[in-house]
Amino acid sequence: MAVGAEHFYAIGNHWIEKYERSSGRKVAEWRGADGGPIVHLNSGVLIDGELWCAHSNYPGIPMTSSIERFDPETLAHVGSHSFGVLEGSATWVDRHAGALWVAFAHYGAFPGGGGKQGGEPGKGPEWTSLVRFDEAWRRTGGWVYPADLLARFAPSSNSGGLFTEDGTLWVTGHDAAEIYVLALPQSGSVLEWVGTLPAPIAGQGIALDPRDLDSLWGIVKSARQVVHVRRTR
Repeated sequence: MAVGAEHFYAIGNHWIEKYERSSGRKVAEWRGADGGPIVHLNSGVLIDGELWCAHSNYPGIPMTSSIERFDPETLAHVGSHSFGVLEGSATWVDRHAGALWVAFAHYGAFPGGGGKQGGEPGKGPEWTSLVRFDEAWRRTGGWVYPADLLARFAPSSNSGGLFTEDGTLWVTGHDAAEIYVLALPQSGSVLEWVGTLPAPIAGQGIALDPRDLDSLWGIVKSARQVVHVRRTR
């Protein structure tokens, strides 16, 4: 999900659809080619008049990631920043406090998958990290997630995330109808888990409404539904 003042954007593995907020009418779409360079778009956010999407080659190995940029009016692809093989699978991107933030996920073995690992062998969800970059994409810091929160993510990982206007970090897993409130620690490398909010979404990407910062957008992937909900304080 991504949302602007007049439109919202539904994002799939290699497609994006743009809808009017007022009517729900689809007004534009972008489709990547099967077998093309865009493999697995994750979340999206509007930054600097563009739609930025975290992208990875999931479930490919080695894990590679990039930030793909689109024109929010036409959905034309306008640029890319490739991380190559870096920290894992990029799942969301945001700008906060003069920096760019990207979550890089790692995955565990999936039930019913015969022990199949969802990512790099020997690196489970505990290798998931949040990395801070400057505007030139130089790494300036990094944090990991608390072990008890990783247990809630397992066997998947951090799927969506954003910084709120008060500087707290809201993240989602892959499936649970919950939003986890985190804070950057004063010391050390582990993010602080300060709260859990029930939400009528099923993990995945989330977006704050620029017209009402008490409103949140998300999806229910299994039902192919976009959800718009007003949060309480």
